[in-house]
Amino acid sequence: MPAPNRRQNPRPTAISRAAAPARTFATLALPLAAALAFLIAVFPRPADAVEQPVVIPAPAIDLPATGHRAVAVFAGGCFWGVQGVFQHVHGVINAISGYSGGSAATAHYEIVGSGTTGHAESVEITYDPAVVSYGKLLQIYFSVAHNPTELNYQGPDRGTQYRSTIFVASDAERSVAKAYIDQLDAAGVYPNPIVTTLEPLRAFYPAEQHHQDFLTLNPNWPYIVINDLPKVAALHDLFPAEYSAQPALVGML
Repeated sequence: MPAPNRRQNPRPTAISRAAAPARTFATLALPLAAALAFLIAVFPRPADAVEQPVVIPAPAIDLPATGHRAVAVFAGGCFWGVQGVFQHVHGVINAISGYSGGSAATAHYEIVGSGTTGHAESVEITYDPAVVSYGKLLQIYFSVAHNPTELNYQGPDRGTQYRSTIFVASDAERSVAKAYIDQLDAAGVYPNPIVTTLEPLRAFYPAEQHHQDFLTLNPNWPYIVINDLPKVAALHDLFPAEYSAQPALVGML
């Protein structure tokens, strides 16, 4: 059975902090926890996920842990799943779905979906380097958040807006990311070469409110069940020390 097209009714439940302000994390956590428990039980081996996770070594080079707040921007297919994974990582303060690579004028879901804007669906990750390093975020990104060998697609989603890209904000980030890609290619951990690009981070534009916290708010949505909850289950299995059962939710932008 083919995976469902997530673009069919992209507001499936109309659930957001704006629409349901009284819906607290406690009420949201029950269906999410049940769904994750089911996925972990049914998929005891991470390779059962649609976008199969890969066990990979940690980066040999990392950024020094300076300060208590830093930002990384990753693109790897649908931002629902990428956001959902990084929201479950210890040390992540916030993870916002959005767009990067194009202009402010075209940073809108329907326009980005045309694949002509230069944007990629991206996630801006604010994290505490004293708790989780940039290199560890890269390891999770390459291991469980997406498949870095798929050129301009992830699973059922096709187009340059779903490309695998690290938006780098400094020469140091570029050096660490480039060295890690070279390390992983040399180790032969994937059957195909990594196609992840490194692009300068010029701007990040948050996505519309109904795209924020989508995995947590819609744990039974078929696209999430098939494509994204297995990634969170793989994070739990492959990175138990980094996994956080309570996601760092965006709430209202």
